[in-house]
Amino acid sequence: MKLGMPEPGSRPAGTVLAFDFGEKRIGVAVGELQLLQAHPLTTIHGEANAERFTAIAALIQEWHPASLVVGRPLSLDGTAHAMTARCTRFANQLRGRFGLSVDYAEERLSSAEAAERLLAAGHPPRSARQHLDAIAAQLILQSHFDGLAEQGHGHLSPGPEHPDDREDDSRH
Repeated sequence: MKLGMPEPGSRPAGTVLAFDFGEKRIGVAVGELQLLQAHPLTTIHGEANAERFTAIAALIQEWHPASLVVGRPLSLDGTAHAMTARCTRFANQLRGRFGLSVDYAEERLSSAEAAERLLAAGHPPRSARQHLDAIAAQLILQSHFDGLAEQGHGHLSPGPEHPDDREDDSRH
């Protein structure tokens, strides 16, 4: 084995931040590549981009992530829709502003599953609502980690090619 090469089967180290993008809120989760375990972190409130990216910059400064993950919603039949394009634009903005790699993860029904988990854990609906987006981000990140574990090599792969990835964000 060459010097500087990782041991076969070893995983890279580093923190990953994941985002469940929404028009009013962004759920955030955190996890560690070596452990492949995701945890809810926070919810960013507000619709103004400047506010949102200031909060994200603070999280990146605090956690020093190796990479980011954004949930990419698709219709149940697997087709893209308007929110898919918004999430892709958000991922492109993260990539451009922070210079970190951004992967995509499946997020169909993550908010519904998060709501079910919170209610099953005994959270009243009003209380559950304030944690929903961070739990959804946790589910997105855990899904991403599970995919890495299934691949057996534990390293980050680029997000899937999608025509929206080449969208010009200069107008945003």
